[in-house]
Amino acid sequence: MGIRPLLRGSTYSGALFAYCGALASLPLLPFAMLPALAWRSAPYGVQVVLTLPVWAVLIGVAGLSRPARRVLIVCARRLLNVPLPDPVAARRPANSPENGPIPTAPSPTAPSPTAPAPAADRWRTPLWLLLHVALGWTGALVSGVLLLAALTLPLGAEAGLSLFGRSVRVMGGWQSWAVALGCVLLGAAGCAVVTGTLRWSAPRLLGPSPAERLALAAERELALAERNRLAHELHDSIGHTLTATTIQAAVAGEVLSADPAAARSVLRSIEESARAALEDLDYVLGVLREQETETAPTRTLADLPELLDRLRHAGAVVEPELSGALTQVQGTLSRAAYRILQEGLTNALRHGAGGPIEVRVSAAPDGLELSVVNRTGAGASTGKGKDAGRGTGPGREAFPTSGHGLPGLAERVRLLHGEIEAGPDGPQRWRLAVRLPVRSSA
Repeated sequence: MGIRPLLRGSTYSGALFAYCGALASLPLLPFAMLPALAWRSAPYGVQVVLTLPVWAVLIGVAGLSRPARRVLIVCARRLLNVPLPDPVAARRPANSPENGPIPTAPSPTAPSPTAPAPAADRWRTPLWLLLHVALGWTGALVSGVLLLAALTLPLGAEAGLSLFGRSVRVMGGWQSWAVALGCVLLGAAGCAVVTGTLRWSAPRLLGPSPAERLALAAERELALAERNRLAHELHDSIGHTLTATTIQAAVAGEVLSADPAAARSVLRSIEESARAALEDLDYVLGVLREQETETAPTRTLADLPELLDRLRHAGAVVEPELSGALTQVQGTLSRAAYRILQEGLTNALRHGAGGPIEVRVSAAPDGLELSVVNRTGAGASTGKGKDAGRGTGPGREAFPTSGHGLPGLAERVRLLHGEIEAGPDGPQRWRLAVRLPVRSSA
């Protein structure tokens, strides 16, 4: 250990933290003295013995409040340099009504972030506060006496010490300077002991309890699930927009001279698609940067006609078949269905070999059925290999694939307790079919 702790500024900032705790307990002292004042006939020693336990109880009760714990944690982090996480607070969960619930859920054994702490954990903060105040008063008294001695001895003051029947007196000269230096070193050592004790006890009394660690882990799990959901959203939205706008730009270039009005219409569609994608991108980046963002852009089955119109502007032939009360589909399920159809149509544009794209959406009381069927290139109907169903037309060379589309769809459907099928559907046809149960996703 040596003298290194005596040379660190953090040693004395920790001692200052302890002394501030002692001063903060002073407003409670008058209330602790009330029983002693009511019994004025009692001896002085009895009054002191009666006051100290009442004072300790009042200090402990003050430590039961959550704001006190939070303030102590912040101060301990800054003045003791102890890495302490913030206590688990009641925060708005990621599955808020605006964003829609995340299908995943924390382990049933993990406590809710808003659940009350066990009784044994609640008493850790009062214990810390009592230790804090006790060390603060002890350190302040000892350091104050030693500092006073160090200042007065070189000025000619006399000092004496009696220990085990032996007496030592200091009567000026070099002995006074030596004893003054010793007092300074002892005072610094006292600060180091106080700071070290607080640093050792802070993680044990102010750090997260096992129940709080489980709650923090549950919050991290929800945050990771939300980020995973946003990654799916970004993949679906931006991927579809880039695919559609690339095709639309090529179409606009071909008809620019022959039909300027059609070219302008296609360019307006590109502008609208890019603006919608920018809204999604701004929201996702804001969440990933942990910034305050506006309400998440929500697109549901009600926006499906707009999506199909954009595909038609890109030159695709879309044959929709919509049945059932699509507007009655609940928000979460409707948003998921829109993203699934968007990804399926994007894949049809990228890897299809031309021809009509059949889109079927059927809403029933017990479930929602979605399917996208498109034509593939020759030899793609076998379903073998990683490129099965991707076609051999120009779309394959124009749009390199990352291979995350279908796995992402399968994961999304699995979280919604649905069923997914993707593969060849007869000669040179590819079919994506999804069934989502209404009751399980509600």
